[in-house]
Amino acid sequence: MTRFLIFLVRGYQRFISPLFPPSCRYYPTCSGYTLQALKVHGAFKGSLMGIARILRCHPFVKGGIDYVPRNFSLKRNTVDKVQPTYTYRREK
Repeated sequence: MTRFLIFLVRGYQRFISPLFPPSCRYYPTCSGYTLQALKVHGAFKGSLMGIARILRCHPFVKGGIDYVPRNFSLKRNTVDKVQPTYTYRREK
């Protein structure tokens, strides 16, 4: 399931995203964040984190750096100022 979701996000990055101007207020971009969350936290939790991030990305938010936290959280990661080292989940 994780591989399929990664495939969908990469398809979005390659074919749909170039059609629109850059508008993500965070670094890494929302699609990059979702990919990282899927790899680190798996299909279900990674999808929830990606959806929460997309909902946070709107014109009224300040934006800035927001790395995927090592522990599952739907809130913005204000702790890590440098990208953490992750342990990736293996698919069964």
